[in-house]
Parts: sequence; structure tokens; C-alpha cells
Amino acid sequence: MSLYHETCEEFTKLTYSKAPAPGGGSVASLVASLGAALGGMVGNLTTGKKKYAQYEEDIQRLLQQTEELRARFLRIMDDDVNNFLPLSKAYGMPTTTDEEKAAKAAELEKCLKAAAGAPLELISACAESVPLFEELQVKGSKLALSDVGCGIALIKAASDCAWLNALININMIKDEAYVNEIKDKYIPMVADTAKKCDAIYAAVAAAL
Repeated sequence: MSLYHETCEEFTKLTYSKAPAPGGGSVASLVASLGAALGGMVGNLTTGKKKYAQYEEDIQRLLQQTEELRARFLRIMDDDVNNFLPLSKAYGMPTTTDEEKAAKAAELEKCLKAAAGAPLELISACAESVPLFEELQVKGSKLALSDVGCGIALIKAASDCAWLNALININMIKDEAYVNEIKDKYIPMVADTAKKCDAIYAAVAAAL
């Protein structure tokens, strides 16, 4: 299943429906892509302007990086859907016999880890995008400063939502070592991203 070429209307209707996907993870990925797109917009409104000529080389780099992130977030969106569908099927496996119960438990463990994969990648990608907005806040056109703030707000929202979508799967996994490793890595990452996003947003709001 791919959501990549769906219209806004189709995407929101699918999300609104009782279909198991797209859900929060896919929506968070789309939100992050829109955040990255706003970062690219700021770059495009800055490039070539004499007032910001000293930053031109940096702006060109930021344009490339925000475009790569925009596309990456959309790829994660589709990964989230396709990783979740096997989990949805696994919940329906029979549990009449001990063998069936064991098979279902093993399949659920595998599918839960897979389902957590896309949200966890989304968290990492959101963290990677924060320094780009820190630069855009300083080097981007002041006429588009509000878009820097909007973009980073979307990145924060996507990161927070991604963690919730990872957590609902992680907390059902029996492999305690795996769960502890994931939480030790990603809980501080989500908190750090939120803190930095808030700082950028506050700086933008103060400058407007």
C-alpha cells in the first residue's frame, strides 16, 4: 500500500475511516514532510537575495538537506503503513491449540518490532532536521521567519507523535532487553528534540 500519490482529500478520508492504516504514524510522517517543505520554502525565498549573499552557500546546502528530508519523511509514511498491516493480520491468528498460541506469540513479537521501526526512524529523522531550522532561523529571509517557526512546530509534533506510535507497540513486546535498549535511546532523543524545537519557536516568536 502506498499513500505517496494520494490527494489531501483521499488521505484524510482514509485516516478518518475505520481502516487500520493510515494512522498516527503515517500522519506524523506527513506532518514532518510538510515541516521540511516549509524549511525548503524559506531557503528558496532566501537564495539569490543580495541581503543574504554571505549565506548563499549555506542556503544551497540547506535546500538540498530539507528536500532530502521531505522525501525521506514521505518514504517513512509508506513504510509505517506497510509495516503495520502484517501486525493487524497477526492479531487475527487462531489460538485454539498450544501450537497456534506459540505461533501467534512469535509472529506478534516479530510484527510489533517491525511496526515500531518506522516511528523510530521518524524520531531520528526529526532530530536530524532540527539543526537545519536552527540555521534557517539565523540565515533565512526574515520575510519567511514565521515559516521557520511553523516548520519547527511541525517537526516537534511529528517527533512526539512518532514516539507515541512506537511506544504502543514497544510496550507489548516481550523482549525486555530490546525494549530497554529502545527506551534508553529514544526517550532522551524525543525530549532533546522537543526542547530544541521549543527554543527555535520561542526565538522566532520573539523576533516577529
